[in-house]
Amino acid sequence: MDVDRRNNITVVGDPQGPVVVLAHGFGCDQNMWRLTVPALAGNHRVVLFDYVGSGRSDLSAFSEDRYGSLDGYAQDVVEVCEALDLRDAVFVGHSVSAMIGVLAAGMAAERIGALVMIAPSPRYIDDDGYRGGFSAEDIDELLASLESNYLGWSAAMAPVIMGNAERPELGEELANSFCATHPDMARVFARTTFLSDSRDDLGTVRVPTLVLECTEDAIAPREVGAFVHRAVPGSTLVTLDATGHCPHLSAPEATNEAITAFLTSLR
Repeated sequence: MDVDRRNNITVVGDPQGPVVVLAHGFGCDQNMWRLTVPALAGNHRVVLFDYVGSGRSDLSAFSEDRYGSLDGYAQDVVEVCEALDLRDAVFVGHSVSAMIGVLAAGMAAERIGALVMIAPSPRYIDDDGYRGGFSAEDIDELLASLESNYLGWSAAMAPVIMGNAERPELGEELANSFCATHPDMARVFARTTFLSDSRDDLGTVRVPTLVLECTEDAIAPREVGAFVHRAVPGSTLVTLDATGHCPHLSAPEATNEAITAFLTSLR
């Protein structure tokens, strides 16, 4: 199996530096990190990749059985780390990738030495004593809309997810990214993402962890950030001066500052 080709792996930065792996969220690809990479590449070896079905990944490698659960995406992460023989890498996961990182760290503890979770959510659906931000009916409607008209869903939802209504170009970029994702594969990833429940996995984390939340986020409200922080032993919670679900695009300076401060603390 050619993991490099399958996941379109890119490696930049200092070849001798500590390793940082950047993992994109649903409907995105590695290009979403373009404002983060320059802040890290001077002192770190930065690894980027696309999940199968996203970006320039090998679409022929897609399997609904594998990618119908977050474990399949976590296995991708482990195999990327194995292909590059990474040790003690810092895994930076945006949105659903934060939970994928938790699973990957459990699968291959020697490969991942720390986690950065950007706008994480272990469960999107409200539950007794837990606010995920959506009712079960909300998610059913979201998925039905996505499956019936993916392009229309992308155009409508991207600005909501991105926030920052005064900067419509951000929402347009996210919509374009959604639209570049194969609809059938996006449907599987969406169901896997929005129906997931990784709350019990948070307590298994045994590595230094930074949780980054935004002041306002329609997808992962601050109650979720607080929940993740409480559930991950010894984690650090930072509330960014940012709105929306993609602070690495809408507020890159604040996001990069928080990430680099955490990386410095690990030395």
